[in-house]
Order: sequence, then C-alpha cells, then structure tokens
Amino acid sequence: MLKTSDAAIPRVVVDDVHKDFKLRHTHSIKETFVAALKRKPLTTDFHALDGVSFEIGAGESVALLGFNGSGKSTMLKLISGVLTPDEGKVLTRGRVAGLIEVGAGFHPDLSGRENIYLNAAILGMTKKETEERFDEIVEFSEISQFIDTEVKHYSSGMFLRLAFSVAIHTEVDVLLIDEILSVGDEPFQKKCLARIRALHEQGKTLVVVSHDLDMVSSLCDRGILLRDGKVLFDGASGDAVAKMRS
Repeated sequence: MLKTSDAAIPRVVVDDVHKDFKLRHTHSIKETFVAALKRKPLTTDFHALDGVSFEIGAGESVALLGFNGSGKSTMLKLISGVLTPDEGKVLTRGRVAGLIEVGAGFHPDLSGRENIYLNAAILGMTKKETEERFDEIVEFSEISQFIDTEVKHYSSGMFLRLAFSVAIHTEVDVLLIDEILSVGDEPFQKKCLARIRALHEQGKTLVVVSHDLDMVSSLCDRGILLRDGKVLFDGASGDAVAKMRS
C-alpha cells in the first residue's frame, strides 16, 4: 500500500507537451523529382500532440483513449522515454516499464532463457532480481519446454507470452500498456488482466492504451480522451468511453 506522502506526489506529469512528425509524400527519387518540378510539398507536419497537460497520481489506473491518429500511443511513448517532446515536459517518478512494443529488446538468435535476462535488464531489473523471479516468469509464460530454444523459432503467441511475462514481473512503479492484450488466446488474456489488476491493487500506477473500450472502462478508473492531439475530456473512465462513443 502507498504511504499518504507518496500518494500526494504525482507519478507522471505532462506539462504543455507538443510533438510533431514530418509525413513524407514521396517514396522514390523519381517521385521526389516529379513533385519538385510540380512544386508540390515533399513533406507536411503532423501535430501528434498539441499542448497536452495532465498529471497521474501514484496508484491511479488511467486509460488514454482516442481514435487512430489522436496521439494516445505517441503520449505513451513520451511517458516511457522512447520519444522526447518538441516542447513542454514529461516527468516520471519511480521505475517505469512499458508494454508498448512487444519484445522490444529481444534478440532472435538468443534463447528464451537468455532473452529473459536481456529484456529484464533493459527494463531496469538487476541480475539478482531476475534470478529471484526467473521461475515465476517462465511459469507464467507457460512455455517452459521451449525456454532454451532460440526465440526466432517461437510463434507470435509464444513470443508475446514471454515478453509480457518478463514485463509484468519487473519491479515497477508505473506500468504502461499499449494494445498488448489484443494478441494471444482468451485464457492468456484473462490471466494477464488478472495479473495487471493485482499489480494495481498493490498500488502500482497503470497507464493503458487500448481500443477495447469495455476492457479499459472496467480496468481503469480514469479516462483521458485525446482528439487531434488535444485533451478533449479527462474524468471517469466510463464517462470518457461514453463521450468517445457519442
């Protein structure tokens, strides 16, 4: 459980954040040459996030909602540190683990066993912490018979199980989740959701991106709805989902 003093300090602070991307309109030297002759723009700026601000307190469960292109996944990557803002600040407190791109940091030529240690190190775990949790990670993944096989021979489902299992056994303060539960069979999805709920009950902070609106409204207490890179609504998750569906 969180101490009162800890709960009063935000885990995530997003302060007037802007993030732009350049969209290319040509894909070859020939297309670029023709576009230049016709004086057509070769790129345009896409404002993924345009002045976004919010805070997430310790122990909160927050869904980042919005249709494709709204900026929610970009926001999650900024919180994780994968991206940096063009303007504004994103601050985090404590250890942050992101289930953003499944298995990012896994090496295809290494075995599952070796990749557990590699990925756990990337997520900030010490070798001792990984050794202490190794059996739990393998048991949760349900692929113990393949743990010494090179992961390039894994199916997508096996890969997902191992990557998810490593991430949720990390000693973490803030857990970021992006569409991770859209892959895998239903029993494993339910098992993952149960584990995520257990982490939240332990006082961990959750930030979730998913198109499964029913799932996020039951998993998260708060919803931040983004549209065209701006915060359209910030409140109860059920109200955020209803506003998105309206």
